[in-house]
Amino acid sequence: MPEKDLDAAEVIQSYRKRRERLTPMILGGLAVVLLVVGILLIVLWLTGSNPPQLPFFDTPTPTASNTWTPGPPTLTPTITETPGPSITPTLPDPISHIVQSGETLGMIADAYEVDLLLLMAFNGLDDANIIGVGDEILIPPPGTGMPTPTPLPSTLIPGQEIIYVVMPEDQLQFIAEMFNSTVEAIVEANDLDDPNNIFVGQRLIIPWGIVTPTPSPTVDPNAPTPTVTPTPTPA
Repeated sequence: MPEKDLDAAEVIQSYRKRRERLTPMILGGLAVVLLVVGILLIVLWLTGSNPPQLPFFDTPTPTASNTWTPGPPTLTPTITETPGPSITPTLPDPISHIVQSGETLGMIADAYEVDLLLLMAFNGLDDANIIGVGDEILIPPPGTGMPTPTPLPSTLIPGQEIIYVVMPEDQLQFIAEMFNSTVEAIVEANDLDDPNNIFVGQRLIIPWGIVTPTPSPTVDPNAPTPTVTPTPTPA
């Protein structure tokens, strides 16, 4: 091979060797530059006004725990005992009795051990002798009380007539004194044949206040007892 060709081959070979040595250096320099540029970009990105939320850079935010705060004390309502309704005992139903032949209201009252006046009041009877055979008489249950008598009105005037129902052991004289009347006036007002023949439950017409009540004499308990001197009997 000529010398000139040999020199050219050496130059080419030398150039190739230098290029082979420079190529890794250039690539390494580029890699370093790219690395530096990448780091700068990452730093700028992370420190900007709107940094990205990266899961590996996030600091765990503590979860707020609910702290129990005691509230105001609960007021316990005061239970006021309300009295219950008073229990009224329920009376049993009355017994129905059908009047038989020969029975009187007094006999029925005795048979059921009921007061005659109560039996009359319970059945709304004015006269014990007006019942008849087949009539229904209601027998009041035990515990039934007599109705409260209606008080006399305060506007009565003397001579005004009232109705009085004869009670046990009543006598006409007692009734007359009770209403400031007289036996004669009561006998006349009721057409009585015998003033001593009145019966329990009988309704009498009483002329009220036709006599002035006589006040009972007042006895002084400290007055001395009079001494009675016996009068000698002549022999």
